[in-house]
Amino acid sequence: MNPSTALATVVVDELVQRGVRHVVLCPGSRSAPFAYAVLAAERAGRLTMHVRVDERSAGFLAVGLAKLTRVPAVVVTTSGTAVANLHPAVLEAHHGVVPLVVLSADRPVELRGTGANQTTTQPGMFADAVRWSADVAAPEATDADGAMAEAVAWRRAARDAVAAATGTWTGRAGPDTDVRPAAGLPTSEPGPVHLNVQLREPLVPTDGPTWPGPRDPLPDPSQAGAAPGVPSVEGASPAAAAVDPEPARTLVVVGDLPEPGQFERAVAWAGSHGWPVLAEPFGPHPRPGVLPHGHLVLADPDWLDAHAPERVVSVGRLTLSRPVSALLRRPGTRVEAVATHAWVRSRPSVAAVHPVAVLDHLGDLGGPSAETGWAREWRRAGERVAAALDATRPAWPSGTAVACTVLDALPDGATLFLGSSNSVRDVDVAGARRHGGPVQVVASRGLAGIDGCVSTASGLALAGAAPAYALMGDLTFQHDANGLLVGPLERHPDLTVVVVNDDGGGIFTLLEPGAPALADDFERVFGTPTGTDLAALCAAHGVRHVVAADAEQLAALVAAEPVGTTVVEVRLDRSRHRDERDRMTALAREALRSG
Repeated sequence: MNPSTALATVVVDELVQRGVRHVVLCPGSRSAPFAYAVLAAERAGRLTMHVRVDERSAGFLAVGLAKLTRVPAVVVTTSGTAVANLHPAVLEAHHGVVPLVVLSADRPVELRGTGANQTTTQPGMFADAVRWSADVAAPEATDADGAMAEAVAWRRAARDAVAAATGTWTGRAGPDTDVRPAAGLPTSEPGPVHLNVQLREPLVPTDGPTWPGPRDPLPDPSQAGAAPGVPSVEGASPAAAAVDPEPARTLVVVGDLPEPGQFERAVAWAGSHGWPVLAEPFGPHPRPGVLPHGHLVLADPDWLDAHAPERVVSVGRLTLSRPVSALLRRPGTRVEAVATHAWVRSRPSVAAVHPVAVLDHLGDLGGPSAETGWAREWRRAGERVAAALDATRPAWPSGTAVACTVLDALPDGATLFLGSSNSVRDVDVAGARRHGGPVQVVASRGLAGIDGCVSTASGLALAGAAPAYALMGDLTFQHDANGLLVGPLERHPDLTVVVVNDDGGGIFTLLEPGAPALADDFERVFGTPTGTDLAALCAAHGVRHVVAADAEQLAALVAAEPVGTTVVEVRLDRSRHRDERDRMTALAREALRSG
């Protein structure tokens, strides 16, 4: 076994022993030793390999594989720009608290700065967007003792990579690997890490030059013990004092949460204190105990002035709604936060930050019979808004009508991924799922870009047993069209993608550039129509494409559990977006005033 093959074999073995089960491999020459090692591990039934030719899509596939499982997925690339193409996925994993291991192959250190082909400075490429990084030197050992010392260092690097990705790294590192913890980030928060590995030729399995270590560098299986898996970060939560129950006029606002079960804990915690809950659409549905239709309960300024909270406690990452953002800036309102994300500690507007463990301190109240008069007014306001909007369902075709249809038609137990821009906001105001059992709603809200949404949804489908769906706009879909690029030798996701095709940037019709007074300049620089034939795009990748002409057809297509990848296109006119949202806001405002 040559030195590069030995290094790759040891690293992959240690990753598997630490719980890794999915590796996304991008083809390349310098990374060939890892390609052979990952393939061998898959053939032995130890992991699943997914080969993708576009590194940007590959990175987001890995994000999807890890997002709900909370087990780090590994993405392997060759050197040069291949590594840089992972940066958008690394940023999403960083801000979205998703465990991800970037394993990049590199030229040996003596070639850096020499103009060598496909060679740049890869260590530090992701700066503080990674929790931890290491630059592993190419093998140098000339005797058995040196070789075993190298193998120990390689194992330590792989072990620490998984620990740092899951938020359990102790901060201890040996002297034989260049390890750099990210500045200013707690070691207790999951996220991306970068394991850069220098490799010398030969890069394919050969008999020489021979690595001086044992012929089989893996430990005796009888001595290896059971795979330790991935430890729970929640288990490491410190003890926390309960949040002060006063002031009683407290509103809890829940955003995107990184760990399973946190949404349910947050709602139960708020309910036990008699506090109303406003929530973004992420997490389980239906959602008893949550005010329906998202931020529309804030639609009437006069009602809000009369019922303003004295304190708002935010739980999770809040990114969707300007009315919620305005509520958090409201003069005289004290803002506190539950620190599900590290960045919340540095927000100047937050008066107090509580550890996640406070969600386990349940209060003595619970249910409508124990709520205060103020909280009862919020609950009744939500009921009035829901009744008004249910009585006048959104007209077809519109983004909100599509969102309502998809939510209601999903089979029980399904997972729905929401693309950024309009689709996620349509679901936010669509209201509760009216039919069926529980479903899970997921989105990439770390940086909330339209990058990689097809690939992230594909990762969710490949990692879980639940029926998988996605809802996104046409630009979001086209931005990651290479997410459909899956070779015939690969496992294809069972995934239904509903694409709301308004031929352009419909989100901007709801923002300031969409004001009628600015219509002359809108279409070219904000509307950005592409005229893309989505059927032809899907055909190029061998992906099934269907146009849903009405709500009934869409519901039937969504109700059928996915087999392979299907794209369901719903065509609509984005010039109607602003009027439809204004209609819903007016109905909500009238309902609030009627109380």
